[in-house]
Amino acid sequence: MKSIENLLETVIFNSRWLLAPFYFGLVIGIGLVLIKFGQELIHIVWPFEQLLAMNESALILAVLTMVDMSLVANLLLIIIFSGYENFVSKIDTGDHEDRPEWMGKVDFSGLKIKVIASIVAISAIELLKAFVNVSAQFEVAAGGSAAAGSAWMWTQADKALAWKVSIHIFLVISGVLFALMDSIAEKTAHGKHGKH
Repeated sequence: MKSIENLLETVIFNSRWLLAPFYFGLVIGIGLVLIKFGQELIHIVWPFEQLLAMNESALILAVLTMVDMSLVANLLLIIIFSGYENFVSKIDTGDHEDRPEWMGKVDFSGLKIKVIASIVAISAIELLKAFVNVSAQFEVAAGGSAAAGSAWMWTQADKALAWKVSIHIFLVISGVLFALMDSIAEKTAHGKHGKH
């Protein structure tokens, strides 16, 4: 009976390696984000005459899109490193000088906070893009029609912007609540350890 128990525990323990393909898939995801980032960069700077003719709002939107993709890639990297080290195996980099300071120190609780903080930052960039692009959203909402549809156009654009602001506020509140719960749990755990 003990040998069956040992076998079962060994299988369960080694099942953590089933997560490795997920993290490898996220590495491929970073590569895909890099390809789209390169496309966006080329779209901005080539041809050069197009860049010179680009208005300020269009340039800001393009740069914000690149910042957005950068934040997504950073988020993926945090999830890959922390998730792999927390759930699969320690990454042996030796004393490599480029090893991130936080690597190996972010537990599951810290990972949740970093993920929600990254999502809030991405949401903020998306919201900023919506504010910069608000006049273009009005035109799209009206279907390109003239002043006849202007009342409907403003209503639709306001609704879309209100939804984005609401979602962003919800994400910020969620992040604060996550941090608060982790802080309370940490204090409770320290209190229990202190009593013993």
